[in-house]
Amino acid sequence: MDIRTRNNVVVTGRDDGPTLLLAHGFGCDQNLWRLVVPTLARRFRVVLFDYTGSGRSAVTAWTPERYGRLDGYAEDVLEICAELDLRDVVLVGHSVSAMIAVLAATREPERFAKLVLLTPSPCYLDDGAYRGGFSRSDIDELLGSLEANYLGWSATMAPVIMGTPERPELGDELTTSFCRTDPAVARVFARATFLSDNRADLPKVTTATLVVRTAQDAIAPPEVSDYTHRAIAGSRLVTLDAIGHCPQLSAPEATAAAIAEFAAA
Repeated sequence: MDIRTRNNVVVTGRDDGPTLLLAHGFGCDQNLWRLVVPTLARRFRVVLFDYTGSGRSAVTAWTPERYGRLDGYAEDVLEICAELDLRDVVLVGHSVSAMIAVLAATREPERFAKLVLLTPSPCYLDDGAYRGGFSRSDIDELLGSLEANYLGWSATMAPVIMGTPERPELGDELTTSFCRTDPAVARVFARATFLSDNRADLPKVTTATLVVRTAQDAIAPPEVSDYTHRAIAGSRLVTLDAIGHCPQLSAPEATAAAIAEFAAA
């Protein structure tokens, strides 16, 4: 299948600008970047896509064997880069896509000029001195709830993930995004996300990296971004004046500014 069709690839912005490739997180699609794209498109060539199984991608191309691991999503990223012959890419990965970006950049570092890891977590599970934010029983309960009643889980978890109770419309939007995802796809992607452990991959990154976190994040606590920053040699860490796990929606101006400043430097 044609990669552009499979992953609903959209290219916008300046043809002569540096290339930004924006990779969405679990339960989302490229639409969640829409508030930062107009700002970024004034200076950059912006490439948007949906992972196979998400958004308006070709769901028929999705298989649990490939997409039951984060490497399958990294393969999507690399195949899009190859199809469009992208070089010197600034790859922006949100949430779980931060680690997908790490996997892609360590496999083909020559493709990427920079990485922006937006609210990343290399491991959601607490492990000894490492604080990922969730115990194993927390994760088991989360996955069990998702598998038993995905629509109910979406309605409950989306406002928590968004973290903006004073702006309930943002939680509603994330709920709607989750509910557009096929529950079978969501179950597999959720397990790949919340049971992953990419801590050992971080020191392998040789690409210039910016770690972006918010002041308060229920999914990725500050210890996680501190760990990511320390593990990637030479990386920068920026804390946005924002709350929640999806600052591209809750604080689009600050998010776009952080991405643009680092990408253009």
